[in-house]
Amino acid sequence: MRNVLDVRAVANRYAALLQLCCSRSPPSYSLARTIHAHMVTFGFRPRGHILNRLIDVYCKSSNIGYACHLFNNIPEQDIVARTTLIAAYSATGNLKLAHEVFCGTPLGIRDTVCYNAMITCYSHNNDGHAAIELFCDMRRHGFRPDNFTFTSVLGALALIADEEKHCQLMHSAMLKSGTGFVTSVLNALISAYVKCASSPLASSSSLMGAAKKLFDEMPKKDELTWTTMITGYVRNDDLDAAREMLDGMTEKLGVAWNAMISGYVHHGFIHEALEMFRKMYLMGIQRDEFTYTSVISACANFGLFKHGKQVHANILRTEGKPEPEFSLSVNNALVTLYSKCGRVDEARGIFNKMLVRDLVSWNAILSAYVNAGRIEEAKLFFKNMPERSLLTWTMMISGLAQNGFGEEGLKLFNQMRMEGFEPCDYAFAGAITSSAVLGALEHGRQLHAQLLQLGYDSSLSAGNALITMYARCGIVEAANRVFLTMPYLDSVSWNAMIAALGQHGQGLQAIELYEQMLKEDIVPDRITFLTVLSACSHSGLVKEGRQYFDSMCFYGINPGVDHYARLIDLFCRAGKFSEAKDVVESMPSEPSAAIWEALLAGCRLHGNMDLGIQAADRLFELMPQHDGTYVLLSNMYATAGRWNDVAKVRKLMRDRGIKKEPACSWVEVENKFHVFLVDDTRHPEVLAVYDYLEQLILELRKLGYVPDTKYVLHDMESEHKESALSTHSEKLAVVFGLMKLPLGATIRVFKNLRICGDCHNALKVMSKVVGREIVVRDVKRFHHFRNGECSCGNYW
Repeated sequence: MRNVLDVRAVANRYAALLQLCCSRSPPSYSLARTIHAHMVTFGFRPRGHILNRLIDVYCKSSNIGYACHLFNNIPEQDIVARTTLIAAYSATGNLKLAHEVFCGTPLGIRDTVCYNAMITCYSHNNDGHAAIELFCDMRRHGFRPDNFTFTSVLGALALIADEEKHCQLMHSAMLKSGTGFVTSVLNALISAYVKCASSPLASSSSLMGAAKKLFDEMPKKDELTWTTMITGYVRNDDLDAAREMLDGMTEKLGVAWNAMISGYVHHGFIHEALEMFRKMYLMGIQRDEFTYTSVISACANFGLFKHGKQVHANILRTEGKPEPEFSLSVNNALVTLYSKCGRVDEARGIFNKMLVRDLVSWNAILSAYVNAGRIEEAKLFFKNMPERSLLTWTMMISGLAQNGFGEEGLKLFNQMRMEGFEPCDYAFAGAITSSAVLGALEHGRQLHAQLLQLGYDSSLSAGNALITMYARCGIVEAANRVFLTMPYLDSVSWNAMIAALGQHGQGLQAIELYEQMLKEDIVPDRITFLTVLSACSHSGLVKEGRQYFDSMCFYGINPGVDHYARLIDLFCRAGKFSEAKDVVESMPSEPSAAIWEALLAGCRLHGNMDLGIQAADRLFELMPQHDGTYVLLSNMYATAGRWNDVAKVRKLMRDRGIKKEPACSWVEVENKFHVFLVDDTRHPEVLAVYDYLEQLILELRKLGYVPDTKYVLHDMESEHKESALSTHSEKLAVVFGLMKLPLGATIRVFKNLRICGDCHNALKVMSKVVGREIVVRDVKRFHHFRNGECSCGNYW
């Protein structure tokens, strides 16, 4: 008897000590482990409530593995231990193991608390249907639901309810159970009503009316009640009702104000959001990380840098020692603010001072570098990132593609897949854009096929990228097929297709598509007008281009420098220099380099020497290191036979250390690009190319082709000029394609500069001689040579 009493005393002592470990803190967990170790050392075998207490402590300290070990060694596992383990698995998101423990619990020992734990597990893991089904099972077996049951099951209902009757049925069950006066249950029911109101199958006004009736009848309202109602009105686009409710609050709750500010920001009412933030400050309402991140994000998205900076200053002044969670979210928002407003170095400064960072922080800085076009810094930053998400890879791939690093973009896309990341449609869009930059048609086609296999064929971003890729690879028909089969189109889609038609010399079709776009109630943006003006310029549609330029004000768009440059290019290509000069003189700001470049290019085309020299002089002032100005001026002098002036320009280039970008052309054969330079001697098959070209020239001459020596920009004898023309890079690339590609295949050649006039004439005749289509993409546009004609109509 004495031994039994001793054991009881020891057990009670251990139980009392474990009672001290109820608080959720590392010291209490450590004490519990010490007590358990003491039991093991002294040979005490815990049973019943002591074992349950130990299992509970190990579960709370995230040592579920040991808690499970203890549980498995209990001869008769009671309902308390089972419920504790179910709740622990629920907290860690392990729905499968929680389900196994619950299903292994005999019906005879189950209780309401056990059911509550499993229903909560389903609800927290977003399985609303399973939670509702278990609730119904619980009632069938005679278990009486309590407040906690309804709070959990209503949370699950909020996940899946899409019809008003679903909420009404649960409301009725709640009233019958007698829990209709409990604040937490009523809050959960209101939440279910307002979330169901967002369903397209439900009547928003009716459900919000039911929620408001509940709200008005509640005997006691807490912070969650007010916030749920305000958030519900915001989500259902009734900001006036939300604001009316907020203004009717007797207690100024920061969470409710945050919900209202977030609603204003989400719906674009930035000034109202900022005014509410100011009122919070004046009324002494506590602002937290949610307040600051909403306001800062709004300033970032709407470009209100000064307002955002004032908020930053307010944080520094009022928040002395913020908690890590506060600092992380607010600093991430600040990094985004500074980077979106073009202050990349200041954003990096905030990042460098952050004591705690997460992946959002790293991605924000990477995005800042990419959007600013600082690709070298972005690549170095990407390399040093401690972890990467799919978003990280996608941003880097897209950034490389959009800044002309197509080859690196494709390599990174492949590396991403090798590291186990399954690309999303945005990553595919970046890789497809990379293919467009390179003119890598076959690679783009392979990516298109993979898109279809993975079910991304309805993706808007991928579809837009495909339009651009096919257009830039010379197949405008394929681009149009993608455009016509896309399930949804946005302004980017229309802009891409209009640009494609314009680049391929189909100006009339481009403006027809623009008119169709207007009939579809798609509002044109500034990019739309750039594409339309370019299309008109490439096709000589001067009258139409002028009309579209003048119509911009109707859509509230003020023409930018780039629009003026396109308009001047339109006039200059048509030789209408008087109109071009009038536009320059009427501009609201000083003409930029783009304006003078358009003038100089037109003067070079039409031989307007005086205006061309004037434009070149202005360009020398604005961009003294830009090689294009010197080249255009030199070419203009050469065409006029002013060789002394040509020599002066070339000497000026040498004196200033400016080198002309060498002309090169490339063609894709069997997934490999073959690059040719003028007078090429490096390509391994160049001798065979020269031999075949010589034979072709003889055939071309029979059809009337005569080398146009005015395009030789050096002073030399006539026979040498003809020889110089025959070694231009585009001719070599086309001939190599004729030699290597299958009979009848289209030859697609890409050039980094404008196509030579003599090459243009030669390729027209060549397309007739060989009976094949030849497509050349130069720096300005596409030329489709078919049966002795070019798609540009010699207007280029």
